[in-house]
Amino acid sequence: MSEALLEVDHLSVDFSTDAGRVRPVDDVSFSIRPGRTLGIVGESGCGKSITGLALMGLLPQPAGCVVSGSVRLAGAELTAMTERELRGLRGAEMAMIFQDPTTALNPVYTVGAQITAVLRRHERLSRRSARKSAIDMLAQVGIPAPDRRIDDYPHALSGGMRQRAMIAMALACRPKLLIADEPTTALDVTTQAEVLRQIKRLQQELGTAVILITHNMGVVAETCDEALVMYCGQMIEQAPTGSLFEAPRHRYTQALIATIPRIRQKKLDRLPVVPGKVPDLAELPPGCRFAPRCTFADEICSTAQPALESMGSSRAACFHPAGVDPADGNAPPQT
Repeated sequence: MSEALLEVDHLSVDFSTDAGRVRPVDDVSFSIRPGRTLGIVGESGCGKSITGLALMGLLPQPAGCVVSGSVRLAGAELTAMTERELRGLRGAEMAMIFQDPTTALNPVYTVGAQITAVLRRHERLSRRSARKSAIDMLAQVGIPAPDRRIDDYPHALSGGMRQRAMIAMALACRPKLLIADEPTTALDVTTQAEVLRQIKRLQQELGTAVILITHNMGVVAETCDEALVMYCGQMIEQAPTGSLFEAPRHRYTQALIATIPRIRQKKLDRLPVVPGKVPDLAELPPGCRFAPRCTFADEICSTAQPALESMGSSRAACFHPAGVDPADGNAPPQT
């Protein structure tokens, strides 16, 4: 078994807001090996994207900052690096596909100019060689007529093509780590599937470790080796993907999986939803942060925070874990 490429230990991020300091990422730990895919999943506002930005050293300044924890990429401590040192790694050793390519791509430069800039900075290629490599990369991600499209501006491309161009830019220098933040947002279902296939194919060819940030449990089931569920800034469950879907432990994970539409499901008046909403980070409830929305919550859930504990092949932070709590009826008694 290969060693971990990325190791994140007890990472916490604070933001200064008009309501005071809030913590959108609170004591998050995980690791990922080369060639593997980790899915970070949860509703909007759970801290997924902020985690990705913190790993890249791209937190909005001066509001956001890493207040504790360690992030090591191939043994190098990223949180101790200067901005200049991080710029040397971004694009070369680690890269990110941002959530919205419309805003992530610079509208005043052609797609080719933006990809070749990455290649010339990190690979020290000539203009001609960088252009040829950019055309090859656009072809690899499935953009037709790449020798013509390379001179197009972002507005001339469809949403799917812009996302492919973002993937080409992110993978141009063959980074060891790729963070894909909602890479299929606003794309139709067919294009979503194609974009995910392209990422998977290039990952297999390059041996890249991928962190896939998404709210779509179906995407996690199809593409990820391991899943990390976040809620209100905290990691509440982590497990191999198969185990997570076969036997979810945290009640929030269980509720998320229950919302996935089934093809053979009987006709419903309404699609299942998780009741309530994610609490405001400035007004967090005492105890378990999911307690106000959980039908299994009792007094201890409202007064204490559960610790992340091993439960078979999973780790979960829940006082009444699914499949373990006697309240499930067929669960074994707790010892």
